[in-house]
Amino acid sequence: MRRACIDIGSNTTRLLVADCGAGELVAVHQERAFTHLRRGRLADGTITRHKLEEVTGVVAAQMETARELGAGHILGIATAAIRESSNGAELAASIHEACGLEIEILTGDREARLAFLGAVRTLDHVPDGELGVVDVGGGSSEMVVGTPPDRVRWSASFGLGSGDLTDSRLHSDPPSEAELAEARSEIDRALRGLDVPHPAEAVAVGGSAASLPRLAGPRLDAEAFAKALRLLAAEPARVIARRFELHIERVRLLPAGLLILQAAAERFAAPLRVGIGGIREGLLLEVASA
Repeated sequence: MRRACIDIGSNTTRLLVADCGAGELVAVHQERAFTHLRRGRLADGTITRHKLEEVTGVVAAQMETARELGAGHILGIATAAIRESSNGAELAASIHEACGLEIEILTGDREARLAFLGAVRTLDHVPDGELGVVDVGGGSSEMVVGTPPDRVRWSASFGLGSGDLTDSRLHSDPPSEAELAEARSEIDRALRGLDVPHPAEAVAVGGSAASLPRLAGPRLDAEAFAKALRLLAAEPARVIARRFELHIERVRLLPAGLLILQAAAERFAAPLRVGIGGIREGLLLEVASA
């Protein structure tokens, strides 16, 4: 059956249309819009009226695309930017009124589980032991360890993502050494106290993970992280974007995303392989197998 998932995140709003069945998923169409929902929050945590209308319009357009592509079942999810906003329910209501889509506002635990399901069920092999998954979003990040296909043993969701870290610490373009050091310290504080298991192998999902291989290859180990960070710290985002054919908005977020992924790899004590599936794939596969 052809299904679709619209995922409203802190950095982007994404659409995935896929044919799902028998534990398999084949992507038909994917698109994204950099809606930067986190930038539309006021000091009191409310999302501005302008941002509510902007994101509602993007979701309605993506839903129409999904319908045109024959999706018979369309699901909507939202992550940290809405979860942590005092009027996140108002955005969900605005979207439902505009196009009829119900939005599930994910908890951190559910976001972690869906990231694990999406990553493990789109692997091209069966892990030899436990699998670790790290999903870096714009407003939060999740780390998960479990056994395929769906047994989660440990997970943690922490309120630090590539968007928030960029906004709070990485103001220069390219980021300075001092800013990078401050960002690392903030990540260390966010992860302090976590007793992270050491899986047999680890996978990274999310927008930052998907983009980094263009700079450093598909295996994100200490050498690859160092290579990518040297590139990102040497030239402005527009130059990197043009050279590696990446969206400039993604390049601006990459140093923060890289540092969070590197910290996760160190705590997993394993290099990261870039995965294919994440929370959108996980949700569609979960529904298909229900």
